Amino acid sequence: MSANLASTVADFLAYKRALGRKYLSEEATLDLLIDFTEEHAVTDLAGLTPGLLDEFVASRPRERSRSFNHLIGVTSTFLAWAIAQQRMDAVQWQGKRRQETDRRLPFLFDPNQARQLLNAAAALPDYSRGRGRGPTYHAIFALCYGLGLRVGEACNLRLEDIDTVKQLLIVHGGKFGKSRLVPYGPRIGELLALQLQRRNEKGGTGPDPLFTFDGRHSVTSCGVSETFRHLTEELAFPVPAGTSAPRLHCLRHSFAVGCLLRWYREGLDPSAMLIQLSTFMGHVSPASTAVYVTITPELLSEASRRFEAFAKPVWSEEKP
Repeated sequence: MSANLASTVADFLAYKRALGRKYLSEEATLDLLIDFTEEHAVTDLAGLTPGLLDEFVASRPRERSRSFNHLIGVTSTFLAWAIAQQRMDAVQWQGKRRQETDRRLPFLFDPNQARQLLNAAAALPDYSRGRGRGPTYHAIFALCYGLGLRVGEACNLRLEDIDTVKQLLIVHGGKFGKSRLVPYGPRIGELLALQLQRRNEKGGTGPDPLFTFDGRHSVTSCGVSETFRHLTEELAFPVPAGTSAPRLHCLRHSFAVGCLLRWYREGLDPSAMLIQLSTFMGHVSPASTAVYVTITPELLSEASRRFEAFAKPVWSEEKP
């Protein structure tokens, strides 16, 4: 029992994408596997022996544990699927993952640091090919920090995606191909109204990008990330030990942690609200959202205060 490797990989990717997953990096990894096996004159799944798989992994040296573990995970997932589909017999191979000791905590922006970043973005000068740089980057950073949008989601917004009456953003094609509605409050509303006004003055129509420098193409995620990096380097925020340097995605982390902290202070139940935060951020499940919730001293203090209030009646009981 065996099947062609390349056709099985194509079927596997089609299956995953039918579930709404993009699977781009995974496709690149499996393409490497196909190229490697072809170099060893192996085209069928039956040829995927434990020894050959070990050689494949060894041929892809990766310094970062996370990248190496991604290689192991994609290969293992593909093999498990092929076995479950009875495309191949079980293969006794278990790729050994590395311990991820190089991972650091994300940098979390407090309100003051976020305000400094937004002010610095708003003050950016125009370039000949970048009219309105300040308001554009200011608005994108505000959406990432204030609504937890991914940078790609913010960059790809269209004029028709803003419902000013219902105060909703329509986010199309987020991660895993999901689209969602994102409500916003008055401050974000004011910011979006100004951006819409600027675009309307330049003749923008419904399907045109909300954030653009030439009126036709959306600003790129890479350009936004590069601008973010330059600004944070100039601002020189102190980075706590064990924490990574500020990255654009840290604004989304900061949004999630800020929501949790606010719920604690408002007396709400964070565990009951997590499903709502997961939906708001466009995650597949609350388990994905939990990755964003970094325990900070403020969160730990609020959680301890909540527990003390819960347990106080028991502690106060007089012993018989």
